[in-house]
Amino acid sequence: MGDLTDITQADQPQLTWRDGGVPVSVRFDDPYFSLAGGLAETRHVFLQGNDLPARLRPGFHVAELGFGTGLNCLALAAVAEMPVIMTSFEAFPMDPAQLAQAHEAFPQLAPLATQLQQGWGGSVIQVGQVELHLQIGDVRQTLPAWDGRADAWFLDGFSPAKNPEMWAPEVMAQVGAHSAPQATFATYTAAGHVRRALADAGFQVERRPGFGSKRHMSVGRFEPLGSPSA
Repeated sequence: MGDLTDITQADQPQLTWRDGGVPVSVRFDDPYFSLAGGLAETRHVFLQGNDLPARLRPGFHVAELGFGTGLNCLALAAVAEMPVIMTSFEAFPMDPAQLAQAHEAFPQLAPLATQLQQGWGGSVIQVGQVELHLQIGDVRQTLPAWDGRADAWFLDGFSPAKNPEMWAPEVMAQVGAHSAPQATFATYTAAGHVRRALADAGFQVERRPGFGSKRHMSVGRFEPLGSPSA
């Protein structure tokens, strides 16, 4: 499996919907975005956590584990004033109807959401200034096979307690292996085993205040041992 043309109905997520239009994965029993404000959380965790948009430059490459509704892509596109690239890894992509329903929760992003929905199914989707590439399949296979390197990571899989495979040490090691010098990551989780795995992968990891009721989140910069900045 590699792109949206390969998916079957069995690959698409089963969803329930909570008040406010929040989709919840039946498989992982976890919401796709914060019940307290999905866009605000994305801005706090993934944009501010990676010092974006200040670091953006033409060709800047964001990689993401867990595309979900595409909210992080839309939030990035809303602040990108120059061409950037985003590669997102997703095992269970939504179908167009699910995607459109999820985007109804963010009317302020409607023009960008329309671009994403209209491009859905293509190998490359243009969303504002973001050139989106989707890698569909098990991240334990698709990430090692990827030949790119990211300048920033959005680590946004479902909860490590409910989706441990995405947060396994070998996957976090691949995050490090596919990071450009001084790359950063941000994630909503502060789980100790995730932070340790990212440190082992070459990141200098720190905790920061989380969003809403979450006390902590994690950020880091790629500075493997032996690098000039280490």
